[in-house]
Amino acid sequence: MSSILMISGGPSPMSRTGVLVTHVEGLLREAGYGVRTLHVRQLPTLPLLTEDLRDPEIGDAVAAVLRADGIVVASPVYRAAYSGLVKALVDLLPKKALRGRVILPLATGGSQGFLVAMDYALNPLLAGKGADTVLRGEFVLDPDIEGGTIAPKAAEAIRGAVDRFALAVEDARFRRDRARLRPAG
Repeated sequence: MSSILMISGGPSPMSRTGVLVTHVEGLLREAGYGVRTLHVRQLPTLPLLTEDLRDPEIGDAVAAVLRADGIVVASPVYRAAYSGLVKALVDLLPKKALRGRVILPLATGGSQGFLVAMDYALNPLLAGKGADTVLRGEFVLDPDIEGGTIAPKAAEAIRGAVDRFALAVEDARFRRDRARLRPAG
């Protein structure tokens, strides 16, 4: 089975983004995936902000990205921009670190107007690190996540996104495996 990394740019486990990450992690585990969740807020601040790749936790975070077949990037949207936590982590990555990995962006925010942050801020950030398979993500409005619960219509949309992601990850894995088995020449 493919390896999945979830990157959470949420400020806390009970934030709306934190609830979304827990929900998606559950869906992926239910589908049989081994999932590692990287909560960027738990990384040491100084090495993260100074891009100190010698720090063991920072080095492990970067290595986790480079090992993953599929990556879910979840971020709250503030003033039509992704979380600074997500940006700080992505800045640590080598230039083409996301090439060949299936990426599912997810975001939470206070108004539909912030939806543009995915297409005009988050996706270009990921493309800058070589992401060539960025799926259509999901934006969940803050009112759709209350008290640790996701509203049914939003949960249905999230499940659809996770299903698309799982299919894309397995398709990419199949293609990689098939390419390795082809005789040279």
